[in-house]
Amino acid sequence: MTGDHHFSADPNAQAAGQTVTFEAGGREFTLAASSRAVSAQRLDPGAAVLLRKAPLPGPRGGVYLDLGCGYGAITAVLAASSPAVRVYAVDVDPRALELVARNAAALGLSDRIIPATPDRVPDEVVFDEIWSDPPIRIGKAELHEMLLRWLPRLARHGTAWLVVDRHLGGDSLQAWLSSQGYQVERCASQKGYRVLSVAHAE
Repeated sequence: MTGDHHFSADPNAQAAGQTVTFEAGGREFTLAASSRAVSAQRLDPGAAVLLRKAPLPGPRGGVYLDLGCGYGAITAVLAASSPAVRVYAVDVDPRALELVARNAAALGLSDRIIPATPDRVPDEVVFDEIWSDPPIRIGKAELHEMLLRWLPRLARHGTAWLVVDRHLGGDSLQAWLSSQGYQVERCASQKGYRVLSVAHAE
């Protein structure tokens, strides 16, 4: 694999200042990003589909995980959607997490956004929802390992929302998740992306 992505621990490219402006959940966001991000000048198209098609947090809130958060676009929308939401923004790239913290501060959400590398998330934390535009290009084995690490931390009646490019294995990922004992539904398809809801089997 060549090129950097939003779940790369040691990217080779030099990050340059960049901002991304987009609308989600009825409001506009302008976030600090990086020129080496997956989508440097606009919201990543997979993330855009996920934010349009999956239900944003309601007043009940809860503890959320943005897995492979990059500069924190999904994190910011989740936290801004409900004052009762806390979001763990998880990425292996510490420079991405610096951008998450910067964006959280600019939005006045630092008290409810927790940027963290995977090993810094306390073991006892469980998530009411997991949101992810997962890094498919890291390879199937690595992707499966990542999901098997985090999906068991989903609350018993929680939901994981994943968006996957159909041309990069969205349908095969759905089948694999089902084979692992999860209840998986394709909730939406748009612009070549599948939005999957994943829950523990009843």
